[in-house]
Amino acid sequence: MDEQEFVRTVAERTGLSRQEAADLTWATLETLAHRLSQGEARDLITELPEGLAEAVRRGTTDRIERFGHHDSVHRVAERTMLKEEEADRGVRTVLVVLREAISEKEFSDLMSQLGSDFSRALESAG
Repeated sequence: MDEQEFVRTVAERTGLSRQEAADLTWATLETLAHRLSQGEARDLITELPEGLAEAVRRGTTDRIERFGHHDSVHRVAERTMLKEEEADRGVRTVLVVLREAISEKEFSDLMSQLGSDFSRALESAG
């Protein structure tokens, strides 16, 4: 799945414009990257199209941050100027589309680092 298809899918599933979906996708990937080890971020980057990989690169830090799904939604809402409800639906949707876009193994590795709070959010997204 290329970047345009990824963003188009997020836009269709959230009802956001393509630009809002692109901003949401970037903000979500960059925010989630704060939760990942450098090795896991590198692995994820190898499976993403370049534009989306850049969002993960920008969010990767030397220190893994600890925050849950709700805090990630708040961070994404602040960065995108979306309402919290839109950001919540958007973060969940980006996770679902990410599951479709990367290998099952890589998605499993990603979710193991994000933790059970994100897994529950994903389950409720469908």
